[in-house]
Amino acid sequence: MPLASRDFRALRLDNISRAFGTVNALRDVTLTVERGEFVALLGPSGCGKSTALNCVAGLLTLTGGSIWLDERRIDTLGPEDRGFAMVFQNYALFPHMTVRRNVGFGLVSQRRPRAEIDRRVDEALSLVRLAEQADKPPGQLSGGQQQRVAIARAIVVEPPLVLMDEPLSNLDAKLRLEMRAEIRRIHNMLGSATIYVTHDQDEALSLADRIVVMRDGTVRQIGTPEDLYARPAHPDVAEFMGYRNLIRATARPVCGGVAVTIAGAEMIGTPVGDAFAGPAMVAIRPEDLSPDPDGKIVAIVDSAEYRGRDFAGIARAADGTELHFRADMRIGPGEPVRLGAPAARVLVYPA
Repeated sequence: MPLASRDFRALRLDNISRAFGTVNALRDVTLTVERGEFVALLGPSGCGKSTALNCVAGLLTLTGGSIWLDERRIDTLGPEDRGFAMVFQNYALFPHMTVRRNVGFGLVSQRRPRAEIDRRVDEALSLVRLAEQADKPPGQLSGGQQQRVAIARAIVVEPPLVLMDEPLSNLDAKLRLEMRAEIRRIHNMLGSATIYVTHDQDEALSLADRIVVMRDGTVRQIGTPEDLYARPAHPDVAEFMGYRNLIRATARPVCGGVAVTIAGAEMIGTPVGDAFAGPAMVAIRPEDLSPDPDGKIVAIVDSAEYRGRDFAGIARAADGTELHFRADMRIGPGEPVRLGAPAARVLVYPA
């Protein structure tokens, strides 16, 4: 029987800020997380995402704004009174305790009846598929299994909100893929909300219902994975979402979009917002820029790496512009190439 978390409708952050001396780690962050929602906080190191998570958890106090769980203000409460669960990057398991005792530690601290502790620990271990490992110490488990123990310990107390701070960063690539699916499966079964901190765009895209992209302590964009993948609102968001080609250009409106000149070649792009004339920043994903006999950009391949299904290449145009592209055919350094991209995938921002 799946665990059920306490009823709530929404967690609300109202213009929360956190300063460390003269440094503003968070500035006026506003966000609502609905019950059952999986929200990823995404951004580079130092952007404020872990600070935001620690403020929600109560590990850091606010220097501005407020946090609400439905109609109850909770930023004045200590972390133990908020009832949230947290999963850390380093597992934080007790090495001298068995898996069962690690998972049940929070319930023992709450002085729950023994029969209830046993039942809920069994449910949590079953949910994370570790029932057969219950009597082992954590040191006898793999990294992925230890992370599942940490998740079981978090969810066994039936929290309204699960907070995860880069929980997969210590795992190898194969385990990370497996644990992504596990985390999403467990989230779906619980029906509670999850806030998940990551710097990995693939993790955020595969796990989240909504992604919050942060930079310099502020929220740059909130949207579904599809929104952020296809239509990042700012060039810096585009760069973090995988648009490796960020090129300065000059735009002019034309029928069907805007014309921009890249590496001496005129291309048609799609303006983000209204069509405009003047200095622009052009963003193109490498997978959208590919060799094409009719391609307008002429360049010489600098390097190419085989990626299994295609080749990831870097080419350089005559004016020095560096271009990241993908090719279906084998291509090598020194080869000339003509590159093109669909107008819908050439995003043009006012500079």
